[in-house]
Amino acid sequence: MRPRIAIVGRPNVGKSTLYNRMVGGRPALVHDTPGLTRDRRYGELDYFGKVIDVVDTGGLDPSVEGDVIGAGIHRQAWRGIEESDLLVLVVDGSAGLAPLDAEVARLVRATGKPIVLAVNKIDSPKRDVDVAEFHQLGLGDPLPVSAAHGRGFDALLEVIADALFDGAEETGEGEAEGEREGAAEGEAEAEGDGEAEGEAEEEEGEAEEEEGDGQGQRKRRPWRRGDDEVGAIRVAFVGKPNAGKSSLTNRLLGEERSLVHHEPGTTTDPVDSPLTFAGQDYILVDTAGIRRKARVDEDVEKLAVTLALGQIERADVVVLVIDASLGPSEQDARIAGEIEKAGRSLVIALNKADLLRGEKAQDELRQTVKDTFHFMPWAPITMLSAARGDGVDKLMDLVKKSAQQHRRRITTSELNRFFAEVCEVVPPPVWRGRSVRVYFMTQAAVRPPTFILKASAPEGISPSYRRFLANQLRKRYGFRGTPLRIFTRARDDKKPD
Repeated sequence: MRPRIAIVGRPNVGKSTLYNRMVGGRPALVHDTPGLTRDRRYGELDYFGKVIDVVDTGGLDPSVEGDVIGAGIHRQAWRGIEESDLLVLVVDGSAGLAPLDAEVARLVRATGKPIVLAVNKIDSPKRDVDVAEFHQLGLGDPLPVSAAHGRGFDALLEVIADALFDGAEETGEGEAEGEREGAAEGEAEAEGDGEAEGEAEEEEGEAEEEEGDGQGQRKRRPWRRGDDEVGAIRVAFVGKPNAGKSSLTNRLLGEERSLVHHEPGTTTDPVDSPLTFAGQDYILVDTAGIRRKARVDEDVEKLAVTLALGQIERADVVVLVIDASLGPSEQDARIAGEIEKAGRSLVIALNKADLLRGEKAQDELRQTVKDTFHFMPWAPITMLSAARGDGVDKLMDLVKKSAQQHRRRITTSELNRFFAEVCEVVPPPVWRGRSVRVYFMTQAAVRPPTFILKASAPEGISPSYRRFLANQLRKRYGFRGTPLRIFTRARDDKKPD
């Protein structure tokens, strides 16, 4: 296993800014509001070929016992400390040594783990004098850094790497109990994915791609035609506040990975969590609740909603979580529209179904959901209870099947046999007094399945005829859980109209 470090400290000292500089990729949400980071976030730091896992934690504050959310943040941070090999204690050099810094230092020193003291917000050499007072913490030489500007960052990484790797390189010993030193060398974890784009008549194979997951680059296995095996499926849970996204994530993981509270907005930063379920690998992403723009006032919530919407683009499958006791709303329909626009696979999950009494109430809810999402009849709907665990297995089965359909590829020869049969029943429309001639149909891409019609007059293929073809494709091949794209192109034109 790779070595792991945790970035710790009291609230609002710049831990997430330092985390962002270490791991790059998708940033943690950063704002001057204390207590913004609430859940553990994981990333990867590549230090000259040696990979280190990095954990971003919320602010440590032992005085928050009476505050449910504050106590939860403290508990989440402590779990990150327990699973790490080295701690980077961050303090605020511009604010000076605070009593809470001394209390946090005492707590982390008691763990017996190696500690590197980083004095943040030392933006220029003139401020190096502010570092001296932090010697009082008794944690060795404090290192002046500026996480925002990168000053002192290389020196900090060198100290961390020396503490993690030097002992193992000299002795050649493996992982010691309670530590994972010396196990970080090697290649990054490889998993499967791949996206073939371009014309299927020219190349029917699917190419591998490297796709960033916000926690380092991850190479995924290619999807193969006629093979249901898939790589790690990235699943984003989205929806309005208090729909139960965090509860569902925790239920699947079997631990408190995300804070759960009745107060809307408990989750701010998207939280990535690996999961293996029924032999399939997933990356679950819990996101902040998405409210209507008119109701989003605070800067922090605006940033959180922006990050949540960004997760839709990065997901393989999006699970739209709806409170079954309230039913779907216009905002849920707007979110679904964003998912379809992004071309992502979709499963609609009606959480808190245990609160519905009788089959009649469930049937009425299902019909209401179908009416609300009438523009995407291809999206599967399932009822579940994150609190009790009912229906979770079915949800994950739908997620896997939707991901497979999202990647499904039909050969050009098969598509043209299909299109010939369709044309016998409903030929292409007449345009400007002449019949539109379609030369052939091909699949150009997956994620989502995208089809090209090469025609004598592309503009003559109306949107209604394309919708008709999409419906016929679904009747023949399924494609449940994924949107379809159909473009028309002139025979010698390389750009879809």
